[in-house]
Amino acid sequence: MRHSAAVWDYRAAIEHTKDWNGMDQVVLRNPQGASARVSLHGGKVFSWRNEQGEELLFTSSKGIFQPPKAVRGGIPVCFPQFGNCGSLEQHGFARSKIWTVDDNPPPLHPNDSHGKSFIDLLLKPSEEDLKCWPYSYECRLRVSLAANGDLALTSRVRNINGKPFSFSFAYHTYLSVSDISEVRVEGLETLDYLDNLRQRERFTEQGDALTFESEVDRVYLSCPNAIAILDHERKRTYVIRKDGLPDVAVWNPWEKKSKAMVDLWR
Repeated sequence: MRHSAAVWDYRAAIEHTKDWNGMDQVVLRNPQGASARVSLHGGKVFSWRNEQGEELLFTSSKGIFQPPKAVRGGIPVCFPQFGNCGSLEQHGFARSKIWTVDDNPPPLHPNDSHGKSFIDLLLKPSEEDLKCWPYSYECRLRVSLAANGDLALTSRVRNINGKPFSFSFAYHTYLSVSDISEVRVEGLETLDYLDNLRQRERFTEQGDALTFESEVDRVYLSCPNAIAILDHERKRTYVIRKDGLPDVAVWNPWEKKSKAMVDLWR
């Protein structure tokens, strides 16, 4: 009797291509047909589709896909700051820089490689960058797509020359949902949060789930490592798991503010 086994080569599941503006991008695929598109402009995942071809991320059709402007939507990488403080641009500069592909990435662990494709991107400062933020670093981003369609982003920041620096970091994920009034976030109950609409005043979440009836801009503190976003109209649940990032930001600009954003409303 002859036995055979299917072998999945992650390298065959990676396509290097360009977007409609000529920017380099990488497409990851898994054996079931799920995909993720990663742009070297900002190191951003701007598309994530399940095996039915349904788009799970929001990227604005009005987005400006040309550096140095950061693209609205997808999963922006916010580094070396999240928010608007100091002399740097809002949410830092990583989301507007051109990243490079690491041609010799560390391999996946054998127990974690079945059906998974991944790409490693690198960001290092240019001489011009060092003028506005004078620290030498290497920021590595690994984007991986698992056999079950799960998307994972892993970042590491390395100090190159030993000069101490501090930073903040966030994945500013835009999820594609239906009617926002049909969406609820579970896992944040009883937690304290800073309300950016009220000068970062601190409150405690009172509800058993967060729902949306107006603009929301909050940072929930010391959150559990898994929260769920339930979209009742689409009968879809996103489970977001994290490690090493203590807080969770929840933002929805609502109708008035979103209409004022030229690169958001569509």
